[in-house]
Amino acid sequence: MKIALISDIHGNLTALNAVMQDIRQQKVDKIICLGDVATIGPQPREVLIKLRELKCVCILGNHEKAILDSDSALDFQIAPPLIPALHWCLEKLQDEDLGFLSDFKNSYECKLEREFTLLCYHGSPRSTTDVILSTTPAAECSRMLGDSNNALLAGGHTHIQMMRKHESSVLVNPGSVGGAFPRVFEKGETPFLQPWAEYAIVNYGNKNLDIDMRQIRFDTMTLKDIVAKIDIPIKNWWLQQYE
Repeated sequence: MKIALISDIHGNLTALNAVMQDIRQQKVDKIICLGDVATIGPQPREVLIKLRELKCVCILGNHEKAILDSDSALDFQIAPPLIPALHWCLEKLQDEDLGFLSDFKNSYECKLEREFTLLCYHGSPRSTTDVILSTTPAAECSRMLGDSNNALLAGGHTHIQMMRKHESSVLVNPGSVGGAFPRVFEKGETPFLQPWAEYAIVNYGNKNLDIDMRQIRFDTMTLKDIVAKIDIPIKNWWLQQYE
């Protein structure tokens, strides 16, 4: 079983297309999307159309929750400077897009081989806004992961690739397709992005596990050209990226 894990696309169709080209070359059996697909970037609806075409499993992220209940966006940890971009995204979406988002799953469990299972979520199985990093204390991880006995657990949310052991499990974060972070940013700090798209491939067979963390270059100038032609509220921030 060979599974591609993608997450945090954030309306960046240019990066998603580059990742999908690489995924096709890797000949995966299944694609699972871990949430936060449409907001922040310049092409929210185009990303949703692409995901519908892929017919992949999609997990509900905190940004999906904010789209579906925009009055409570702050409760889903959408930073105040991003609220105008959230509403801009909402204006671009149609009823069929909102219906598609409302069908996203809170979590998804996939059996890879007999006793070996993969549990997918956004932040943690408990909350879309939980943050699990390589530096998160084991006790805090246990609190967020609950009594999960899955051999492999996968989540996104942090925009930072990670693989770590926790008790008898392996935790994987594929990073961000549409907005890869170079490090953890402090609250109130303005993030900046790496010039590549991130995802991961999980390959399991004959009781052997292989996890491939991938970083795929994409055409950042094409993305900035798209941003330059639209009225997205965080336009200047996008144009300052990848310098």
